[in-house]
Amino acid sequence: MPTDFDRIIDRTGTASLKYDARKAYFGTKDVVPLWVADMDFATAPMVEAVLRERAAHPLYGYTLFPDSLFTAMQDWFQQRHGWAIHRKSILMCPGVVPSMHAAIEALTEVGDKIIVQPPIYPPFFAAVTETGRTLIENPLKLAAGRYQIDFEYLEQCAASGAKLLLFCSPHNPVGRVWQRAELEGVLDIARRYDLTIVSDEIHADLIYPDYQHIPLATLADDVSIITAVSPSKTFNIPGLGLSSLVASDRQQWQAIKKVLDGWHVSTSNPFSVTAFMAAYQGGAAWLDELMIYLDETRQQVTDFISAECSWIKVIQSEGTYLLWLDCRELGLDDDALKTFFITQAKVGMNPGISFGEAGRGFMRMNIAAPRSVIMAACESIKAALLAIK
Repeated sequence: MPTDFDRIIDRTGTASLKYDARKAYFGTKDVVPLWVADMDFATAPMVEAVLRERAAHPLYGYTLFPDSLFTAMQDWFQQRHGWAIHRKSILMCPGVVPSMHAAIEALTEVGDKIIVQPPIYPPFFAAVTETGRTLIENPLKLAAGRYQIDFEYLEQCAASGAKLLLFCSPHNPVGRVWQRAELEGVLDIARRYDLTIVSDEIHADLIYPDYQHIPLATLADDVSIITAVSPSKTFNIPGLGLSSLVASDRQQWQAIKKVLDGWHVSTSNPFSVTAFMAAYQGGAAWLDELMIYLDETRQQVTDFISAECSWIKVIQSEGTYLLWLDCRELGLDDDALKTFFITQAKVGMNPGISFGEAGRGFMRMNIAAPRSVIMAACESIKAALLAIK
């Protein structure tokens, strides 16, 4: 049966960060929560079914990673992305953000320079600064409504002695799906300056028509690339906390594993393993339905804001379920912009400034919710704009 993505599911009172932390984050519960990057859709039916089945077994002991889990992941990336992943290059991790920290600790030293490309997901900054490394920023360039990599400055950053590049593909929050020529440009710089790349590809499956995600690791075997992947965003199971790193260099793989082992944090539980495997084994049809629904929502929001909220510009998203809104024409500083959306529009979004200085004047909107909720939020934004303009 087709999935009913229009079904509204009440998440309040479930210890949901997205809903139950509104008071703490926004100062009020009276906002439509379009912030945290998880979806308000039920996960794929197969995932839900196997979790129910596993829960029915009354023992929840220490859990191994079965061979079938690795096979499911390998088959998924081969079929969806043309990426043949070797079993021995896979390292299971307790989420993409912890794995990024582990890679930094394993492959660099305190004080080493690490490049990020803002506006970028906030944990990228924290992964560098909290591990005592030196943050180097190569801001993306916005030209004709589309973000681009500043290759000239990226090369300067690499030439300054940087050891590692934290890469985001597709890019959160601006929604770019990097093209082959752009990826090749990044790899060329990495080759010349012996730069290791940690590529966060957690949104790899959430790609809109006319675009294609290309795993960076498929384009080079002479560059050190560690790729972070997970079904968590794709199938809306981020709370289960399981991801993978793919590292073809055995020494790097072992160094990262040593760091993870030193943390003594379990990377598995009966439910995360069950959901991870089931999603990759049987979630393809559900994902295809999801992307049709998200694409229609993306188009409706873009058209509505263009026609009814002309002071806001939507940066066209090529992937992810996040929209990057250029609100600079409103003439508000970042504090006032956040206050406007909370108190007048009553829509809770992520302020662009949280993604770095390059995000000043922007907001990030999560559109992965029933379309009626999203379009009602857009109407609220329109009414709030009319009240001040």
